[in-house]
Amino acid sequence: MSSDDSTGTNDDGVEPSADVPPSDDLVIPSTVEAAAPTTAELVDDNAPVTVVNAPVAQKSAVGKSIREWGLVVIIAIAAAVLMKLFVVQQFYVSGESMDYTLHNFDRVLVNKLSYDLHDPNRGDVVVLEEAQGLAPRDLIKRVIGLPGETIEMRDCVVYINGKVLVEPYLDPNVVTAGNCGPNFSQLTVLKDHVFVMGDNRPGSGDSRGTLGQVDYEQIVGRAFVVIWPKSHWKWL
Repeated sequence: MSSDDSTGTNDDGVEPSADVPPSDDLVIPSTVEAAAPTTAELVDDNAPVTVVNAPVAQKSAVGKSIREWGLVVIIAIAAAVLMKLFVVQQFYVSGESMDYTLHNFDRVLVNKLSYDLHDPNRGDVVVLEEAQGLAPRDLIKRVIGLPGETIEMRDCVVYINGKVLVEPYLDPNVVTAGNCGPNFSQLTVLKDHVFVMGDNRPGSGDSRGTLGQVDYEQIVGRAFVVIWPKSHWKWL
């Protein structure tokens, strides 16, 4: 908060003037002497002209250009950081729990804003955080059951509210009646939670085990495209 530092002096900084008495010594000249004529200077039009560079102006232009490019770089870096933190982030797959939809070392892009706009949908491939020890780890799974639904699995067949769930993303040569991991009896998905499973059912640790149902708060975002290697490029 600023304070008033006024000292009481005139705003214009001018002191009032005193009356000046008339003086008898004032002399007013009656004539003005004409100035002496000057001699015109001749200029040779054919004489060489010397051009002097302006180094100060050049340095100023270079400095301005450097500042402008520096600002562009800073904005670009800030935009990239903000994109990664809040919008889209790249992840790579480590493991085989999502075979044969995703392979080990595949790189995917994850939309981190998806579930700020809507709830997860069945079939979404999501990245989620699992607390393990002192630091969380990121997992990638597929959403199978939604809040309020009853879900169970018998002989590798998933039932949602008593109806068979069609899963075209599973590899029938891998997921068979005798090779799908543990069955589980009917359970109800909690509010604001999802039930997730890996597409490689016999090789996935997911909601059937210690991971359990996944709270919305654990979901980082939705994986929507495989970007590397080029031979694996596809929408998810």
